[in-house]
Amino acid sequence: MFSYLKQYRKESILGPLFKLLEAAIDLIIPLVVAQIVDNGIRTHDLPFILKMGGLMIGLGIVGLAFAITAQYFAAKAATGYATAVRLDLFRKINELSYAELDKVGTSTLITRITSDINQVQSGLNLALRLLLRSPFIVFGSMIMAFRVNAKAAMTFVVIIPALAIVVYGVMLLTMPYYKSIQQKLDKVLLKVRENLAGVRVIRAFNRQEEEKKEFDEATTSLMKTQMVAGRISGIMNPLTYVIINFGIIAVVWLGGKEVADGVITQGAVIALVNYMSQVLVELVKLANLIVSISKALACAGRIHAVLRMESSVKEAYPASEEYVEGAPKVEFDHVSFTYAGAKKESLYDVDFKAQTGQTIGIIGGTGSGKSSLVNLIPRFYDVTQGAVRLDGVDVRELPLEKVREQIGIVPQKAVLFAGTIRDNMRWGKRDATDEEIEAALETAQAKEFVDQLEKGLDTKILQGGKNLSGGQRQRLTIARALVRRPQILILDDSASALDFATDAKLRLALRDLMKKETGMTVFLVSQRATTIKDADQILVLDDGELAGAGTHKELLGSCEVYREICLSQLSKEEVERDEE
Repeated sequence: MFSYLKQYRKESILGPLFKLLEAAIDLIIPLVVAQIVDNGIRTHDLPFILKMGGLMIGLGIVGLAFAITAQYFAAKAATGYATAVRLDLFRKINELSYAELDKVGTSTLITRITSDINQVQSGLNLALRLLLRSPFIVFGSMIMAFRVNAKAAMTFVVIIPALAIVVYGVMLLTMPYYKSIQQKLDKVLLKVRENLAGVRVIRAFNRQEEEKKEFDEATTSLMKTQMVAGRISGIMNPLTYVIINFGIIAVVWLGGKEVADGVITQGAVIALVNYMSQVLVELVKLANLIVSISKALACAGRIHAVLRMESSVKEAYPASEEYVEGAPKVEFDHVSFTYAGAKKESLYDVDFKAQTGQTIGIIGGTGSGKSSLVNLIPRFYDVTQGAVRLDGVDVRELPLEKVREQIGIVPQKAVLFAGTIRDNMRWGKRDATDEEIEAALETAQAKEFVDQLEKGLDTKILQGGKNLSGGQRQRLTIARALVRRPQILILDDSASALDFATDAKLRLALRDLMKKETGMTVFLVSQRATTIKDADQILVLDDGELAGAGTHKELLGSCEVYREICLSQLSKEEVERDEE
């Protein structure tokens, strides 16, 4: 994590340096005060008092300039550091495979790229300004006190270690709590995110009160942990003030005796008290700094844990660029796949070939592995056993960019981004013309409703497409995939929100498109038998295994699972007619 400060090496040195210069001035001022008392006030020498007063004002102005300069460099380094970490963390999140994203969780990643980085930035800013200054003042005050009077200065030798024990002890006690606070903050954020995403469902089931109760429990748990950490931190200031006040009493008592014996002057005693006060102020600052650093280190550890994660989907090196002529476009060679942490395989010994230009229908019950299967083609996950091949080459041997640039995918959940319809369509192809976009919209059965919008392609889409219906969102995501004219098109149950008539028009339009785009291979995942019945090859999944593969007519006679699905959705007469 400290490597990010390398590009701000100059600021990281100059910030503390100017703070030390300011601290040096603070150490000189008690001596000037002592001179005013001993040589000015005692002798009623007004010109000397004014001279020394002017010197104090000058030192104050120079000290202020040093402090402002130090703050500038510290803020620049801390802000730049946080920006660099945030960029790298975002880059790392985008490099992680679905497996790691599933494991860490969205809410945790959001907390780490926002709250955690802000905490680290704040801690670093304070550290650059105070981490050297406060110890410098503490030990400098002790050295200056010994210059004034060694006997009275022995108080410092006792007081400073006692204060250090209090500060260090509080730091050790609070560190685990700050880690726990960030973890509980993740849970609160997760609850908020779920409520905002599922607000319609929550209200439809009248679950507002239950959700409020669960949120209250999460925030109460967070509050209790924060209060424990706060109570431990809260004892620091009273303890340090008590110790310091005892120190001041000791200095005044010992110093008074030295004055009475004629060893030192009254001004020297005032200087000693000032040095003791400086120790108090700096140790309180140091205590608060250590609390902030404790929080920052806890957050930095959480950020570092993500940065050091390795994606389970790794780039091939050296990557293969050669395809096997005449090989199937997509081949699953005895593929098995298990999700991380799962006890059972999601796919087991799946074996099939999809030729260029074919439509492959995939059907099966809920949880049968349909989405898992198509997610292996673009390498969102890597197979546990076997191999997935594109044009005869294992996808693990191809560059990820080369694999994914030839695939257009429409996921189960239609995801659109804030911006115009045109902006969203150009996710598929950055330089797509309006004509290409409109052609894709027409195939996806979306052109009619887009043309009815007042601004057409310039219509603004809210985050997540909240201002569109489910069917409209699905049609736009299908169009987005079609804009790039992919070699492989994956439709993962992407027409579930469409009515049967629109679904039929979409399938007909896709068939027409495939006649023009003869090289396009389509994977059509659906729960509806009518959606996939005309496919060149239908894969029937049952509990992760390939229960059957063939055409609609072949499967009705050879696959009992497929026949049961068709009988549950079609009339017996339709099924019998299809068998003939």
